[in-house]
Amino acid sequence: MPRIVEHPDRPYVGVLRTITMTTFGEVADRIPELIAWLGRQGVALAGAPFLRYRVIEMAADRLEVEAGVPIARPLDGSLAEEAGFFAAALPAGRYATVTHHGHPDRLAGVIGDLLAWAEKEGLTWDLAQRDGVERWGCRLELYETDPRVEPDPANWDTTLEFRLA
Repeated sequence: MPRIVEHPDRPYVGVLRTITMTTFGEVADRIPELIAWLGRQGVALAGAPFLRYRVIEMAADRLEVEAGVPIARPLDGSLAEEAGFFAAALPAGRYATVTHHGHPDRLAGVIGDLLAWAEKEGLTWDLAQRDGVERWGCRLELYETDPRVEPDPANWDTTLEFRLA
């Protein structure tokens, strides 16, 4: 069952790519690289790695997606830029959230259910829509399960967090 949570700003290091539905690997596959780089810098992780959907344009099969890793304290942006990443913060606010247990290819149904629940509850997303283009303030998929520990995607937990207006 979805619920609403309040979050403060959450610092992270990430990488942004414009992709299609078939080229997700160009951004998602950067997560291990981000984690390894943060480890070499001695930066403490502060939560599950995530994908952040900034722009969704389904008719054109175009998405702007970030891969990110939360960190305990803000990081000097120039250090991240030297490595080809950026340092930023997920915005504070109220988020509708739900956790999915199972293969990530089943997330579309969970997302649909979350969107329908919010509409039924009269909630408004931090979202601008125009001409079939969705620009999200903060729409996250957090990957709670480490695939090195649990290699079977059917046993993975993924938390959705969509920021409310």
